[in-house]
Amino acid sequence: MESMYILVPISLILGALIIYFFWWSGKTGQFDDLEGPAHRILMDDDSYREPQHPQKSGTPAESSRNGEQP
Repeated sequence: MESMYILVPISLILGALIIYFFWWSGKTGQFDDLEGPAHRILMDDDSYREPQHPQKSGTPAESSRNGEQP
């Protein structure tokens, strides 16, 4: 029963903090555009770069590592 004297105030303080931070996030605009970032990543305009092909070398050990026939 003595633990209730500690647990009830802690839970009330924690609940008040959760409500405060939820109110703060709504006031600062965190919930204004919920779908924008999800669509922005799909409509990314970064140009696609071709992968660099490995340089051909004259030694047989390196060419066999690249998967090429000597």
